[in-house]
Amino acid sequence: MEKLMRLISMVLVVSVCVPLAFGVHDYNQALSKSLLFFEAQRSGYLPPNQRVAWRANSGLNDGKASGVDLVGGYYDAGDNVKFGLPMAFTITMMSWSIIEYGKQMGGNGELAHAMEAVQWGTDYLIKAHPQPYVLYGEVGDGNSDHYCWQRPEDMTTDRHAYKIDPSNPGSDLAGETAAAMAAASIVFRRSNPAYSTELLRHAYQLFEFADKYRGKYDSSITIAQKYYRSVSGYNDELLWAAAWLYQASNNEYYLNYLGKNGDSMGGTGWAMTEFGWDVKYAGVQTLVAKFLMQGKAGLHAPVFERYHQKAEHFMCSLIGKGSRNVQKTPAGLMFRQRWNNMQFVTSASFLATVYSDYLTSSRGTLRCDAGNVAPSQLLSFAKSQVDYLLGDNPRATSYMVGYGNNFPRQVHHRGSSIVSIKVHPQFVACRQGYATWYSRKASDPNVLTGAVVGGPDAYDNFADERDNYEQTEPATYNNAPLLGILARLGGGHDGYNQLLPVAIPAPKPVAAKPKSKPEVKLTPTPATSSSPISIEQKVTTSWNDKGRTYYRYSTVVTNKTSKTLKDLKLSISKLYGPIWGLTKSGNSYAFPTHINSLPAGKSIEFVYIHAASPADVSVSSYNLA
Repeated sequence: MEKLMRLISMVLVVSVCVPLAFGVHDYNQALSKSLLFFEAQRSGYLPPNQRVAWRANSGLNDGKASGVDLVGGYYDAGDNVKFGLPMAFTITMMSWSIIEYGKQMGGNGELAHAMEAVQWGTDYLIKAHPQPYVLYGEVGDGNSDHYCWQRPEDMTTDRHAYKIDPSNPGSDLAGETAAAMAAASIVFRRSNPAYSTELLRHAYQLFEFADKYRGKYDSSITIAQKYYRSVSGYNDELLWAAAWLYQASNNEYYLNYLGKNGDSMGGTGWAMTEFGWDVKYAGVQTLVAKFLMQGKAGLHAPVFERYHQKAEHFMCSLIGKGSRNVQKTPAGLMFRQRWNNMQFVTSASFLATVYSDYLTSSRGTLRCDAGNVAPSQLLSFAKSQVDYLLGDNPRATSYMVGYGNNFPRQVHHRGSSIVSIKVHPQFVACRQGYATWYSRKASDPNVLTGAVVGGPDAYDNFADERDNYEQTEPATYNNAPLLGILARLGGGHDGYNQLLPVAIPAPKPVAAKPKSKPEVKLTPTPATSSSPISIEQKVTTSWNDKGRTYYRYSTVVTNKTSKTLKDLKLSISKLYGPIWGLTKSGNSYAFPTHINSLPAGKSIEFVYIHAASPADVSVSSYNLA
C-alpha cells in the first residue's frame, strides 16, 4: 500500500472549452450497458474479448451425457438454467432490433457488439438442432437449480438436456427457434453470407418440424412448466415463424401460410394488449401490417387487413385511445403483472417504436377508436416508458443496473451476488451460497451492468432486496427489445425508409481484450457529446506487484459551460481499488473538501488505482450558478 500511496498525486488542471447543450438521458450509453448484460449471461467458454471480467467459463459439460455438444448459449435470468423458448425469443428480438436500427447502432459503435450477442445465441441454437426433427430445449432444471445459490462457474446441479422430437413435439419451441434463426440470417446476410445461409437452412427445417409435428413443448419437456409454461399454445409461434421466414427468404410459401392460416390460427382474431416470450400475436400482426404497407399482400390483402386492424388495436391500447387500454401505474408505466413486469414494457415499447416508423414511412396515421393519431404519439409513448425505466419515475430509480446513480444494488442474480471466482477462487457449495451471499444485505460484489430488472409494482413501489425476485431479477428478454428502442432514440431517424429492404451496415471489428496496458478510454457522461461536463480518462503509469499489473488512471472533469459548476455528484462503477481527489457522498462522489465549485472552463483531476480496465464514470447531478 505504501508503494501505491507514493504514486498518487492530485493536480488542478485548467482548460477552456466551448459550452454545449444538455441532454436528459444518454440512450447511447444505456445501449452500450445493455449489451454488456448479455456478456454477463454467457454460458460456456468465454471469448478473448469478454468485457465482463468477473465471469469465467461455465457449463462446459452441457449435453455430454446425451452425446451432444450443448456448451454455450445464455442463462435466461438470475439462475443457471438454459431455457430454450425465452432464449430463442431473446435472439429474435435482438435480431429485429438490429434489422430495424442497425444503422444507428453502427453510428454508436455498438453494432459489432450487438451482432456478437446474436451470434453467441445462434451458435448455441445450431448445436441444439443436431437433426431436422430434433431440438434440445433445456439444459438443467429449475427445481434443482433453484435449490442452490451458486456461481455458474461452481454449479453442481443436474445438467440434464431435454429435447423435442416427432414423438415428443413442441411446435411453440421449434417455431420460435425457427423465427430466431430466420431473423438472425437477415442480420448476417451481408457480413457473413455463409453463416446466414446456414441459419436459414436451420430455420426452414425447424418450421417444417414445428408445423408437421404439432404439440405444446411443455407437454414434452414437462419440467419447464413451472418456469416457462406455454399458455398461448403454438399457433402464434407458427405464424411468427412464417412471418420471419418470409422476411428472410421472400418465399411466397410463407406469405401464403400467413394468408391461409391467419383466421384459423388467431392471427386476425386475437386483439392483444401484451407481447412477450409466450404470446407473439401482436408481433405477428405488426409484421404482417408491415407487409401490407409494403404492398406485398397480393390476393391475401383482405386477411392482411384484418391482421393490420388487430395491430392497430394493440398500438391504440398502449396510448390509451383504444376500446380496451393497457393498465398503467400512477406515474405512467405500462403494467401487466407483478412478476417481472418490465419484460412487457420493453417488448410493447419496441413494437410501438417500429410501428411508428412503419406508419411514418408509409405516410399513414394510426386509426383508433378515439380518432386518428399521428405516428409520433407512438414513439412518444415508447420514449416515456424508456425514460421511466432509466430514472424518470417517483423513486428516481433507474431500473437498468449501472445506469445513473440510483439503481438496484441487490439484484436477484447468482453470479453478481457472489464474489467473483477470479477474486475468491474457493468453491461455493450449493446451500453455502444462500447462507453466505443470498442473505447479505450489502450491495452485490459484481455490478450486473446493463441488466433490466423486473421493476416496480402497480403503484410505482419498488424494494431493492435480493429475495424480492419479482422486482429485482433481470432477464435477457427484458433487454433484447430495448436494444432497438435505445438505438432509435439515441441515433435519430433521418433519410431512409423503414419499409425498404434491409441493408445492415458491416460492423466495425470489436477489439480484443487488452493483454497488457489498457488503451486510453474516454468515458462519456450520460449526455455524451452534448454534455456541459466532459470526462476524460487515461493511464498515466503501470507497474507489476506480486504477479499482477496495476494501473494509475487520471480522470479529468471539465466544466464546459459559461457558468460556475456546483454540487457535482459523480457515479463511479467498476472501481476495484483506492481513489484520491474526490469525497465519498453516499453512493456517489463529490468535489474534494477543499473545493466547493468549479468555475467556467476549469477542470479538476482525480486518480485511482486498480488492476483492471478503466472504471465507468458518469455525472449523476449538478447545479449551475
